[in-house]
Amino acid sequence: MQFRNGVFIITEEDHCPLYNVGEELKVSEGILTLPIAKPTCLTLAKELIIIASEDESYERYRLGESQKTKFECGGCTGLIRFEFKKDKDFATLQMKLLVASERKDKLKDVAHFAGLLRTIEIFEPLTDDDLLDLAMLLTLEEYPWGFPIVQKGDLGTQLYIVVSGKVEVVDDDGVTLAEMERGEVFGEMSLLSGEKVTTTIMAAEPCQLAVMNHKNFRHILTKFPALQVFFYKLLVSRITKMNLQRAEELASGMVGQLADISLVELCQMINSNQKTGHLKLEYDTTRALILFNEGEIVFAEINNLTGKEAFYEILCMHNGRFKFVHGLTAAEKNLNVIGGFMGMLMEGMKRLDDNREN
Repeated sequence: MQFRNGVFIITEEDHCPLYNVGEELKVSEGILTLPIAKPTCLTLAKELIIIASEDESYERYRLGESQKTKFECGGCTGLIRFEFKKDKDFATLQMKLLVASERKDKLKDVAHFAGLLRTIEIFEPLTDDDLLDLAMLLTLEEYPWGFPIVQKGDLGTQLYIVVSGKVEVVDDDGVTLAEMERGEVFGEMSLLSGEKVTTTIMAAEPCQLAVMNHKNFRHILTKFPALQVFFYKLLVSRITKMNLQRAEELASGMVGQLADISLVELCQMINSNQKTGHLKLEYDTTRALILFNEGEIVFAEINNLTGKEAFYEILCMHNGRFKFVHGLTAAEKNLNVIGGFMGMLMEGMKRLDDNREN
């Protein structure tokens, strides 16, 4: 079977789990190359094999002008559309040398970027090849002094890593609450928990940040388990600090609205402070209950579900009233832990993320 050469560019994307607008798909001498550092989607590969083997032209001419043929792949949960960008073959030796030179310069830039990442502590567990893959998924962006990088109330869509310079966390009155320097990370809380950005972060001086979008962030959590552990530990640490004052109130009981604190934060707060008691939740006709024994979950119930599946379902509650009542009965204290808290929390947040994608 003969395959035509061609380079295609993704022009539209709707909930595709892997690929982004602007990424390229290449067919050259019967070899298919998908975006670097991304896993291969067999559905997309099948579509490209069909496209490259058919007689249909990549371009059409109408009224003297070239019009690109639109292609699409939608065989899973999402959809991408892509179009022909250019032929893979080049007519002259000069053109081939130019393309080779551009590719060499790009690889040199990626290698330099990977070298910058190597000096940042969180990437120490990664091999050199892994760092090169990671560098392909990050973009290096520069921000001038005073630029608002993220603003309170916005939906968090990107992860940021400080490569050089300094950023500051400010309150509603513009007062600096904290500073972050080289190697520090922000934006992960919104990406992991799905909550809106809780503080404004500005450039305290001209700075360079490595930036990653939500889809690529999910990809690296799957590909690099060491980074997954780091980011979830960071999330836990920040939630604990943010809620330390409220956690003290749990000793005698606490009530509130889920609109003011997410269930992820609330459960983490109870766990990190090793509290024992009943967490009761109500919304319209829905009633839910989680029992904690020294911070570990020993029982969860909502509707007709109990156990782990009930806990995951409860985490989906975003509205309603909660009440924490200190203490368990003797029988409740003898209940077995239904699962490791961090593992269940990570699985619950992954399901929340998947629900939002769908």
